[in-house]
This record gives sequence, C-alpha cells and structure tokens, in this order.
Amino acid sequence: QLQLVESGGGLVQPGGSLRLSCAASGFTPDDYAIGWFRQAPGKEREGVSCISSSDGSTYYEDSVKGRFTISRDNSKNTVYLQMNSLKPEDTAVYYCAAGESLRGASCLRVIFLEVWGQGTLVTVSS
Repeated sequence: QLQLVESGGGLVQPGGSLRLSCAASGFTPDDYAIGWFRQAPGKEREGVSCISSSDGSTYYEDSVKGRFTISRDNSKNTVYLQMNSLKPEDTAVYYCAAGESLRGASCLRVIFLEVWGQGTLVTVSS
C-alpha cells in the first residue's frame, strides 16, 4: 500500500525556519507528482508547493514564493519542504500527498492528489 509520513513540524518564531520531510513507501516518489498542502483552522486545504511528475518542475503558491523550497532525495524516497522566513499566517497542519501522472501545476490541486500523509503541525508564533 502506498504510504506517506510527514515529520519536522513544530513551534518556531516569525522569521525562523523549518524543514519538513515526507517519507514515501510502496512506490518511488519520482514516478508521482508530490505536493505539500496546508490547512489552517477553519480554512480550506490549499496547495503550497509541488513537483510535477511530467518534467520535475516545481510550483509554488504565491504567498510562499522565495521563502519555501521543495526538493526530493530519490535515494531516500523522501521529499522535503524547506521553509524560511516563516510568518504567523504560515501556521497550519502541513500534509504531503502524491498523485499519478499529473502534469504542470495540476499537482497543486487538492482534488488530483490520491495518497495523503497524516499531517504535521507547524506553528509560527511570536
């Protein structure tokens, strides 16, 4: 069974950094689009960043461009989200997810992602 497990969340002050990890099992992340999503209390789940399955291009939600970086280590079947210059509005539960045969920025669309992790909480507070 395909499975994703997130880790790395925690409490950080505004301006700080965290790196989230998404460990995949049962499949090779390189064969799937992998995305990071987040959901704040009372809000819809939204795409944050993803890597397309078609050409490996990366995509970012506008509010995190220049601050977050998505990457993958195929040898470890792990995808990372490096988060810098964190803001209180980044506070949310962060999920990684995988979708097969997604092209371009489709990997930022929640409806196209098929396998989801359990989430890891990121709290940015002053």
